[in-house]
Amino acid sequence: MTSKHLLNRNIFIAAILLFPILAFGQTTKQDSIWKPFKFFVGSWTGKGGGESGEGNYERKYQFIFNKKFIEVHNKSVYPPSENNPKGEVHEDVGYISFDKLRNTFILRQFHIEGFVNQYKLESISADGKRMVFISESIENIKPGWRAKETYQILGDNEFSETFELAPPDKEFEVYSKVILKKTE
Repeated sequence: MTSKHLLNRNIFIAAILLFPILAFGQTTKQDSIWKPFKFFVGSWTGKGGGESGEGNYERKYQFIFNKKFIEVHNKSVYPPSENNPKGEVHEDVGYISFDKLRNTFILRQFHIEGFVNQYKLESISADGKRMVFISESIENIKPGWRAKETYQILGDNEFSETFELAPPDKEFEVYSKVILKKTE
C-alpha cells in the first residue's frame, strides 16, 4: 500500500471515528433543557370543549430569544350554542421558561379576559408523556382559586390538554378538554 493510500485510509478512519462526536456535539445545554417540550414545538389544531361549549382550537409553540423561552399562542372558537347563544372566542399567549434557581419549568399565560396565570411544573411521568402544571398565582380573580393544566401525549402527532379550576377550598373540576393534532 502506498503512503498516499495509507494517508487517505487514516483520514477516512479518523472521519468515521469523529463523525458521531461531531454530530452529537451539536446539542447544546440549552437544547437539552427543552427535551421534555420539543414534542410540542409546531402548529396544532383540534376540537374540544367544556364550560364554553364545543369549539375549535388553534395552537402554536415556538422557541424565542435563542431558545430561552417557548412562546405559546392559543385561539379557541366556540360557535353559538344553546348554553352559549353568542358563542365565544378565547385567546391567550403563554411563555414557558426554565427557572434555574428552582430547577423547574414555569408557564405563564396571559388571557384575553385579563387573567394572568403562573404555573409551576408539578410532575412529568417517567415516560415523559404526561405533564402537570399547577398554578402558583392567578391575577384578576378572587384569592384562593387554583388552576391545573395537564398535557398527555397520545401519539407521534397528537396530545390532549385538560384545564381544571378549583374554587377556594374545593377540589379541581374539569373546565375544558381538547385533543390537538400537529399540522406542521
